[in-house]
Amino acid sequence: MQDILTVTLNPAVDLSTAAPEISPGHKLRCAAPNYSAGGGGINVSRAIRILGGHSRAFVAHGGNAGQRLQALLSDEGIAEIAHPAPGETRTNVSVICDETGEQFRFVMPGPTWTEADCIKLLTGLNAMTGPAGLLVLSGSLAPGMSADFARTIIAALKDTGPSILCDISGRPLRDLCAAPNPGLDVLRMDLDESEEIFGAPLSSRTDSARFARDLVAKGVSKTVIVARGPDGSVLASEAGCLHATALDVPINSKVGAGDSFVGAFTLARASGLDLATALQHGTTAATSAVTTPATELCRKADFERYLRDCVLSDITL
Repeated sequence: MQDILTVTLNPAVDLSTAAPEISPGHKLRCAAPNYSAGGGGINVSRAIRILGGHSRAFVAHGGNAGQRLQALLSDEGIAEIAHPAPGETRTNVSVICDETGEQFRFVMPGPTWTEADCIKLLTGLNAMTGPAGLLVLSGSLAPGMSADFARTIIAALKDTGPSILCDISGRPLRDLCAAPNPGLDVLRMDLDESEEIFGAPLSSRTDSARFARDLVAKGVSKTVIVARGPDGSVLASEAGCLHATALDVPINSKVGAGDSFVGAFTLARASGLDLATALQHGTTAATSAVTTPATELCRKADFERYLRDCVLSDITL
């Protein structure tokens, strides 16, 4: 089993609660709050643990909220590697209105990083990686980090040799797709993100496969995955293009499906399984995640039950 290191650059303490109604102008009496550790890389580590694997979580945090985050990770049994952030870790707030069932999510920016802070981070990451490991960069960048900082991380780790999987969004994703990235092994995005980058709808899985194949041909990443929601996931590499079906299951919440995919995919690769099987595992975990409520990730029993029905097929372009 290869070592897995997940990276969370802008984690959060997620506070969730509920109120009978939500309206302006008066105090809103809320239920007792629940706290959890939030961030893309943390969720990937959580999914890996759920599926029976192990990873280390490189988490940049600071202040009192950072200490709370550290305690939450310890309670979950996630092996954390702490890196000092240049300020207080953010606390995000989620409030459900009992009257309507609507959820209101308040997302904070997090501490601002300087160039010197970013250099220290790169040094810390280099010390934690090796040629036999897998590194997962997932979630948002922190304020002050440049849009090309994901590319900077990949370039900085190229000589130490870990296999790098990246699942980011927004300007950093667009930056990665704009030029070759030697050292990037897997780049994953969802359908909306791929259509934004492509500049037009990708109506069919063949369209997504052609888009992903073109990114591979440009050297953006050795492997590109596009998640198409109910239509499953498409993977392109130099060996060709594949599709994995998503099962027809009742959808409770789409939150956590992407992190579940990345966790299962990474665990499969760390276990020595090929890209096709890893795609099957990732798609199955995402299918499991959408059946669970709120922010819950995949469930191992459902993953094992659904896996045999996740069909792989070649896409001919």
